[in-house]
Amino acid sequence: MKIFKFGGASVKDAESIKNVVRVLQHEGFENTLIVISAMGKMTNAFEEIIHSYCNKKDDLPQKIDFVRDYHFNIIENLFTANKPVIILEIEQFFGQLSGFLIKNKNNDYNFIYDQIIGFGELLSTKIVSIYLNEIGIKNSWVDVRDYLKTDDTYRDAYVNWDATLQNISKLNSDNLYITQGFLGSTAQGKTTSLGREGSDYTAAIFAYCLNAVSLTIWKDVDGVLNADPRFFDNAELLQQISYGEAIEMAFYGASVIHPKTLKPLENKNIPLFVRSFYNLNAKGTIVGKGHYLLPDIPCFILKQQQILVSISALDFSFMVEYNLSDIFKILHDYKLKVNLIQNSALSFSVCIEDKFNTFQQFLTEINKKYKVTFSENVSLYTIRHANENAVNKIEEKGEILLKQATKGTVQLVLK
Repeated sequence: MKIFKFGGASVKDAESIKNVVRVLQHEGFENTLIVISAMGKMTNAFEEIIHSYCNKKDDLPQKIDFVRDYHFNIIENLFTANKPVIILEIEQFFGQLSGFLIKNKNNDYNFIYDQIIGFGELLSTKIVSIYLNEIGIKNSWVDVRDYLKTDDTYRDAYVNWDATLQNISKLNSDNLYITQGFLGSTAQGKTTSLGREGSDYTAAIFAYCLNAVSLTIWKDVDGVLNADPRFFDNAELLQQISYGEAIEMAFYGASVIHPKTLKPLENKNIPLFVRSFYNLNAKGTIVGKGHYLLPDIPCFILKQQQILVSISALDFSFMVEYNLSDIFKILHDYKLKVNLIQNSALSFSVCIEDKFNTFQQFLTEINKKYKVTFSENVSLYTIRHANENAVNKIEEKGEILLKQATKGTVQLVLK
């Protein structure tokens, strides 16, 4: 089988969905499983629903109406004969959403988040699936939650590989399937998510379990670039990247490929193609075995809205193994992601991101044992295959709070 993954930008409106059809007709769609994200910026819109439900219920009807209108506008512009069918299907999803909002008694934010956020993927895939059937591209819509099983770590779930492999291997490899990215479910049937941008990971899981010949991620850029063109001038296309190099880039925060996506592919030597859904004749980027990077040029990775934290002992003693173990346990307890570490005799510095909004709780806890200083809203730049010119270019962007260099990689925290 082939695995295709389409992100939100590729299904953001009726014309974009028609372009997905153009891609399928150009590439062929037999023996294919397609993973699709929520449409456009709908994940953000569902996050606003979650926020209103938890904090400001008066705004909830307005937030839901915005999401409903967005999808029904696409339906109006996309469908002809099957409008009653798709409208019924979509209304059922909104009914399920309303039912949860009314009946839920669980106050855990992460649990609430995962029960609501996945409706974006369910809506988008249902619309695309029914539209493809309407125009003669026969396919089967499947609920990924019936196949991809996880633990109950809501918002960042761990895959139960044994159960997932057993489930996915039952799919008929001769069919065309449409399913959702980002989602899974517990053994008890509660919806979980794999973390933001987890649809790439979903596609890799299916590729692994189905022994796919390839995974293609369709983007609005020509492939993997050596820098994000929104923040860096003169970004260049990388024609080829080894699994190892791609994993390193993802680890440091390259946004084109999700960090968890690559290892399942490497384990079965499944090539990953990153291609443009606009320019179908372009080869894009291939990630696989072979040359680690082609062309061999510096690669720039930017992570914004970071927090640089410096921690030292209250009695000015050395920061030894016990202290580091203690600090990492507290970081783990509050789900703070560490993106850079620097240790000296008297202090320990970490650059972290607060995606679960627990930093203030972390501060309260860590201040009981250590002296802590921190700088918020800093930027972390990572340069792979760095040279002097590349480092100088980044150093000109702001005040350097921390700089760290290892073989071939330089990281700078700037204010």
